[in-house]
Amino acid sequence: GGTMKRRAGEREKELKKKKLLEELGENRLPYLTPADADFHQLWKTKYSKLIFRKSDTVPEELHQTVQESFLTLREHNCFFQDLVRIKGKDFLTPVSRILIGNPGCTYKYLNTRLFTVPWPTEGYDIKYCSPQIHDACKALMRLNDYLHIEAVKALQGQNLFETKEIKDTTVIDREQSCATSLTEQGSVSKDQSGVCVPEDDGSLKSRTSYNLTLLNYMDPLQMLYLKQEPYFGMGNMAVSWHHDENLVERSAVAVYSYSCGDSAEEESSEQELKGRDPAVWHVGLKVAWDIETPGLAVPLHQGDIYLMLDDLNTTHQHCVLAGLSPRFSSTHRVADSSRGTLEYILGQCELALQNLQTDSDSMALSLKSLEAAVVKQVEEIHNEVEFEWLRQFWFQGKRYLKCTDWWLKPMAKLEEFWRKMEIMTSLVLSEVRKEQQIEEQRNETISCFLLLLKERQKLRKEWTAR
Repeated sequence: GGTMKRRAGEREKELKKKKLLEELGENRLPYLTPADADFHQLWKTKYSKLIFRKSDTVPEELHQTVQESFLTLREHNCFFQDLVRIKGKDFLTPVSRILIGNPGCTYKYLNTRLFTVPWPTEGYDIKYCSPQIHDACKALMRLNDYLHIEAVKALQGQNLFETKEIKDTTVIDREQSCATSLTEQGSVSKDQSGVCVPEDDGSLKSRTSYNLTLLNYMDPLQMLYLKQEPYFGMGNMAVSWHHDENLVERSAVAVYSYSCGDSAEEESSEQELKGRDPAVWHVGLKVAWDIETPGLAVPLHQGDIYLMLDDLNTTHQHCVLAGLSPRFSSTHRVADSSRGTLEYILGQCELALQNLQTDSDSMALSLKSLEAAVVKQVEEIHNEVEFEWLRQFWFQGKRYLKCTDWWLKPMAKLEEFWRKMEIMTSLVLSEVRKEQQIEEQRNETISCFLLLLKERQKLRKEWTAR
């Protein structure tokens, strides 16, 4: 049912997109950059949940360790293009990525599950392939902590701003005052302690406690082809228009941007050029499915940070517009971990195996129950562990061995559980063949069992083809 709904949603989005582009024809929608007179007013009214921090508001030492960690991971060949599935076809992403975060966390996008290279977390035995990779992961964990604090402050500031209903302050004024207070760490905590937040701290914390970061790297000059931005004519795109997937509802996204080129040379000499400077990386924003509101193209310089707060990721779409120099970014997210952690899938496996029993004398295996609901639950978990975890990991996960072997033990454990579930499937087959089963119960078990077996067969063929 979930898959059908998702496909229907995707079809609806495609139709909307097609209709929008047909309506536009050769005309392009207007978009604004900081050079335009109405830019700040538009940001204040239509994009106020996008918060920007210039690089000089971030501690220099943090810049240094984070930027060194990007270069270290690139030197160790830890960035990989992902093979993603869109409309039944596989595509390599133009951007190379690596996922770093809480041990046992995963992040799924475009039908591809990425497995975290764990950052050094207390209580976990994590062996890295080199001390440099350990240091890089540690630096990104520090950046994660810093961005969590910044996101909490930004949300508190926004709540305070909305509560007081200040009409005459522009977004940029607010940002400058925030930036000033950032340099005075002592006064920040004092100022924030008096903030009256109209939502509880638990909600703020849960929507800003980043459990992973998806690191991106791209050198545009190495790309044979980059898609052109279709709605506004913003130029080359590194990442097309999208909402970030698989996140906790209304959670903030924080992005640290690092272009490797000399920022003095980055600026295009063609200052009379209309629109965004194609030499500089930008984040593009638009209101989702809206052809009235102009878009925004915000330049990203070395060490800049931006935050997408509250429901901005849902109500708006964003894209990344390529400049000329190679660029890294660290995109910190509160991934929805309800079905995406190692702890979750191990719990599911243990739940399924409760229906398997071993005879104390003969050691023969048998099923405790043949009830349709129990069989269905076990076979659904069987499919989940095979297609959402084992195949996803071995399809692309082996590359993480360049960083750490942390996932090998858990995968061996999941394979062991999967083998037991294969035995359970065989036991169901042999049991339903026996005549002494009550006809009605037997038919119910067979019908739900067959559906899941067909699904398994179909998915195995798909994965074999991939």
